[in-house]
Amino acid sequence: MTGIFSNFLKLKPEKRERILNAAMKEFAQKGYKTASTDEIVKEAEISKGALFHYFNNKKGLFLYLYDYVIDVLLNEMIVKFDYEEKDFFARLRQGSMLKLEILKKYPEMYNFVLAAYTEESGEVKGELKNSYNDVIEKSQCFLYEGVDFTKFKDGIEIKRAIEIIIWAMEGFSNKELAKIKKLSLNEETYIELLNEADIYLEMLKDMFYQ
Repeated sequence: MTGIFSNFLKLKPEKRERILNAAMKEFAQKGYKTASTDEIVKEAEISKGALFHYFNNKKGLFLYLYDYVIDVLLNEMIVKFDYEEKDFFARLRQGSMLKLEILKKYPEMYNFVLAAYTEESGEVKGELKNSYNDVIEKSQCFLYEGVDFTKFKDGIEIKRAIEIIIWAMEGFSNKELAKIKKLSLNEETYIELLNEADIYLEMLKDMFYQ
């Protein structure tokens, strides 16, 4: 993919960032289908010809931006993740805290990812789904690596138990992220979300741990 976008990568960092931020804002606010490349080039202060020289078309820009944002967010989590923690539920809580910290640090990126996650346009939906599955696989690798599974109750099928736990926490995250999208993430909301996540984690812990 790097070769395809080599012209864009040759630009000065400030110009690249201006283009990506303009596209992120437009796609996050309007979704893929109704986002306007005219608005993007106006905000980025470049010509439309230059935009398509860098990305070929609107789809190319959107998919490049998605991969770029996911790389930034995942790398941020991987760098900060504490692999010394062996308790599965403690790791889940750590993941939730990191997500919220990154959301506060990169609000525009998170808004874009949320918009992409609910994108219905057939032009990009299939490729987004494949990319999302890759992200889940990568994130679960560092979530499970070195975890002490002996704390689970005897007789429980751990793989299925973990699936249930992940589904429950993903449902919670999606509900709360949708709420954040309408409001804003300030310190009070941040603490409230963590407290709510702790309640769910403790309930699940009581269900599956000895």
